[in-house]
Amino acid sequence: MFFLLAQVLFDLGGFGFAGAVALAATATAGAALIACALLAGRTAPAVPRTKVRTALRDRERRTAFLAQRDPDAAGRARPRAPGQLSPTAA
Repeated sequence: MFFLLAQVLFDLGGFGFAGAVALAATATAGAALIACALLAGRTAPAVPRTKVRTALRDRERRTAFLAQRDPDAAGRARPRAPGQLSPTAA
């Protein structure tokens, strides 16, 4: 297909050989990409929308406030209120 397309474009003229080959390569790659996308779309298992929605909602609930669950956990600095600067920090 690639060589046939390159030959047809070269015969039409105006592109030159390099341009015809580049255009044919782009068209062939695009056709292959579309074919792969169609095949992948057909082989993907169908998942009901309710399952996807439930999974997303559950994930959101689990991770919404992960950083705020336990402020006293090991390795976490205690949150401090803003105050006056100490003279040693200035």
